Amino acid sequence: MAASSSPTFIRRVAIFGGTHGNELSGILLVKHWLKHGGEIARSGMEVRPFITNPKAVEKCVRYIDTDLNRVFDTQSLSNDREGKALYEVVQAQKINSLFGPKGSKDAYDVILDLHNTTAHMGATLILENSRDYFSIQMCKYIQKSMAPVPCAVLLIEHPGVKYATTRSIAKHPIGIEVGPQPQGVIRADILHKMRTVVKYALDFMQYFNEGTEFPPCRIEVHRVLEKIDYPRNDRGDLGAIIHPSLQDQDWKPLHPGDPMFITMDGKVTCYEGENTVYPTFVNEAAYYEKNQAFTKTEKVTLTAQSIHCSSI
Repeated sequence: MAASSSPTFIRRVAIFGGTHGNELSGILLVKHWLKHGGEIARSGMEVRPFITNPKAVEKCVRYIDTDLNRVFDTQSLSNDREGKALYEVVQAQKINSLFGPKGSKDAYDVILDLHNTTAHMGATLILENSRDYFSIQMCKYIQKSMAPVPCAVLLIEHPGVKYATTRSIAKHPIGIEVGPQPQGVIRADILHKMRTVVKYALDFMQYFNEGTEFPPCRIEVHRVLEKIDYPRNDRGDLGAIIHPSLQDQDWKPLHPGDPMFITMDGKVTCYEGENTVYPTFVNEAAYYEKNQAFTKTEKVTLTAQSIHCSSI
């Protein structure tokens, strides 16, 4: 999406829960808002809560056939053999028809996609485009509103990686990741934190629509560098686990020489990179199948031009 200093009026917003059917905070919130929508109602905007993967939600599993949050690519969305397609691919096509089409002028303005993580990440906003000034300004507003509670921003834009997330069909996609919370478990403190982030996001959009001008801003984000796998043996089984000094240390600096993994007999693998990095999604339960022990990030500063509503 091209950078824009003057986005138009935000008319349609979706709040997705259940993209992963065992991440319960977003599911409970969306189900509540489907019955009691006053909390998320904002003047002049359609705010639509939506359960994205109902079969996975019913079974309380991450997905049925494949990860819904990875199949919003052009090939999957254009697949016309629905009878033979994986369940989540068919569901992605339905979601794209309801809230997209992806990349079109008819797509929803904003999608807030609610997720839980087992990692110790706190409240995290996931940004997909470093030149999306509207989304950057929203993240900045949420961060300031959440203070002193930390709210990190993860930038998943990477030249070597293409993301096909559920929310990517919107003009301004924002992931909301809150943890730590085990899969299939609900925690009141984590749910409250997610609920608060959504409130501030909707408030920002309402203020924007009412004509508030947001001045130029700078924001520190963590940009994805690469995904680090566990050490493995010849059969592909885990050869080591996350070292205690790294466990629960999301967003904390990992310096060259710091421990990363430890084997059952106590052998330690240390970080051998040249620069300090900042791990996140440390020991995320859902990522064992994706061969990912943690995500390595670097701190960068993004700037956004001032924005105001160009058509009230």
